[in-house]
Amino acid sequence: MPVVLICAPRPLDGELSHTVLWRHDIERYDARSYEQALSMAVAAQPDLTVIDRTLPKAAELVRSLRIDPKSRHTSVVIVAHGDFESAELDLLEAGANAILRLPADAHWDERLDRLLRIPARKEARFEVDFAVETALDVGPPTNGDALNLSTHGLLLKTNATLTVGDRISFAFRLPGALVVGRARVVRQAGAGQFGVFFESLEKDGRARIEAFIASLPPA
Repeated sequence: MPVVLICAPRPLDGELSHTVLWRHDIERYDARSYEQALSMAVAAQPDLTVIDRTLPKAAELVRSLRIDPKSRHTSVVIVAHGDFESAELDLLEAGANAILRLPADAHWDERLDRLLRIPARKEARFEVDFAVETALDVGPPTNGDALNLSTHGLLLKTNATLTVGDRISFAFRLPGALVVGRARVVRQAGAGQFGVFFESLEKDGRARIEAFIASLPPA
């Protein structure tokens, strides 16, 4: 049964009860503070952690979840009222997977369902060729190294200058298979390390990644 932890200074039942989060087969927990959220994340081992942007120390909570081996596996979604704020970049850089706008709309269930099923990344090192896309063109080719991989993204280490929100075109070779696609930089994980989320993969790219991950030894 999927486990969801909802972290907000006030109940969000009225705003989220009509989303996939309130399915009968989902186990839900609530936390009202940073400290309570950390404790419950370790105890409940949630598949998905939902954090209200107004929760005090929200960005610190995301960073803490990503640092602790007992909680770093959880997918993290931020819920927020109103327009984009620059402070949300801190949340993405800290390790949030997505920011969803309240009130919840028709696209929420698709996004939440996908986040509930983000598989754990496995350590896998290989070279990645990529170029940053701009509104007018595609930048010069460069490269970096993947440090881990899932069917939804990878952790990229590179000397290139990247920022959260950049879109990139990429290609990397797995044993016997070339994977090509487009992705978005969703967080900065450390000096020269960036979390990359796959937006599209050509042909059978996802199947090739799944087969490669299945061939790796257990973590």
